[in-house]
Amino acid sequence: MTPLNPVQIEQAIRTCADRIHRGVVIVSNAEAAARKARRDYDLAYALAYKHSDGPAHERRYAAEIDTAGERAAADDAELAFRHAERTAKAVEAELRAWQSVGASVRMMYGVETGGTR
Repeated sequence: MTPLNPVQIEQAIRTCADRIHRGVVIVSNAEAAARKARRDYDLAYALAYKHSDGPAHERRYAAEIDTAGERAAADDAELAFRHAERTAKAVEAELRAWQSVGASVRMMYGVETGGTR
């Protein structure tokens, strides 16, 4: 591992901050897509249930079968949203780690150069 200097750490912190900023849009878009996919599934299920015949339990099963694609799309969109959220949290944790490293390096540089606080 190459020793880091304060400039490199500042660049890493700036990069993390930029990634967090871009991540807000990614998470928001993923959430919107997941909600839309869930609404699409709910509507398709309701329509399939309404247009099927037989007792309620048979209509439920028929609606589940008829809307399997919409349900899979909704589940996939939800997974993408959760992944975006987890990624955003990981980048925030990375930023905190860089800030901690930065504080340590600043203290080390201050001690080695005889600087004052």
